[in-house]
Amino acid sequence: MTGIRRLITRDTDFEAAFAALFEIDFDDTSAVNQTAREIIGRVRREGDTALLDYTARFDRWQPRDAAALAIDPAVFAAAWDGLDLVTRNALQTAAERIETYHRAQLAPDWSFVDAEGNQLGQRVTPLDRVGLYVPGGQAAYPSTVLMTAIPARVAGVGELVMVVPTPGGVRNQLVLAAAHVAGIRRAFAIGGAHAVAALAYGTATIPRVDKIVGPGGAWVAAAKRLVYGVVGIDVIAGPSEVLVIADGSAPPEWMALDLFSQAEHDAAAQALLLCPDARYLDAVAAAMDRLLPARPRADIIAASLGARGALIEVRDLAEAVALSNRIAPEHLELAVADPDALLPGIRHAGAIFVGAHSPEVIGDYAAGPSHVLPTFGTARFSSPLGVYDFQKRSSVIRLSAQGASDLGRVSALLARGEGLEAHAAAADARVLDAAPSARNNH
Repeated sequence: MTGIRRLITRDTDFEAAFAALFEIDFDDTSAVNQTAREIIGRVRREGDTALLDYTARFDRWQPRDAAALAIDPAVFAAAWDGLDLVTRNALQTAAERIETYHRAQLAPDWSFVDAEGNQLGQRVTPLDRVGLYVPGGQAAYPSTVLMTAIPARVAGVGELVMVVPTPGGVRNQLVLAAAHVAGIRRAFAIGGAHAVAALAYGTATIPRVDKIVGPGGAWVAAAKRLVYGVVGIDVIAGPSEVLVIADGSAPPEWMALDLFSQAEHDAAAQALLLCPDARYLDAVAAAMDRLLPARPRADIIAASLGARGALIEVRDLAEAVALSNRIAPEHLELAVADPDALLPGIRHAGAIFVGAHSPEVIGDYAAGPSHVLPTFGTARFSSPLGVYDFQKRSSVIRLSAQGASDLGRVSALLARGEGLEAHAAAADARVLDAAPSARNNH
């Protein structure tokens, strides 16, 4: 039995029960943040010595020296060569689709010239060096290698530096092969908060980067939050989540499996299903109970569904959309007969999977968009990882003499209103019809 709860929006206690689904504090500031702060401080002070100690302690293997943390690109190529043809084709297909999608995100420089001959515009330039965090504790994620490295490469990032934990010193061959496909040339076998610290501040072995991207557990999330400002970060990722809006038109077994696919990440993951048809929810619950025992990670799935999962009976699909916008889920599936009728009403979601033939799991691997997405309601203000995360924009301002004169008057007036006389004087100096002595007296 999954132990998943049933909620009905018409019930008087629904709001309290609904709020309880989201009351978990993933930050755990009293423990995780404090320990992450201590780890970061030690890496800043001791560099590689701290990395070696933390690798032995947390990953349970002892590198002979800091150089042993490096993973030679030849290892990537060997892992690729060792794959069977079917697996190799799958990785290559996913990589090509991810690259095609993200090439469409490339934004060009732009500019325009106004009536006074002033040229205004924007330059888009890639970051010099980016750190890619690839999780490797509870499971290996070759898909994350592709989903982070390929958008960065498309953006034109100068150097990619991958870090990946290797518990017991074991390197996952599929992760290594994915690094080969993604074009990564520099990688290190470290993970956790100490890997984030090394990327942020640099050590004798690990180069300092400009931005750190990629999902991770609570320690990684805490460390990324703490180093933000020293380096850029993508998002503070929480546990994975999926919300499915269904109308009863899709096989209930599909819905059960889609919920399982998120719940199997870990016990803190969340899987929710919203539907106006009570009998359909019954059918999904029955399918879940029937299918769960055969899942290899059944214990994790059951723990996740019991703690944070729910089958929610809504009044209608409009109410389901309204609830979804309140939740702002990482993944949203519209498993309904007419998904286009609902799509315009969706305001907040990391990724939207339109129709029952568009399961979230395909988005995880091969659809094309990056699977690094905002979680825990942050889709209200955050976006999926994309090419734009690896680029920065610079404003370009080229004024004509007349433009500087006209805008100088405006700027001087506003500067004096702010009490900034030196600002005003610099603007006055460009005013064409002002006497030089008058300009110099300001």
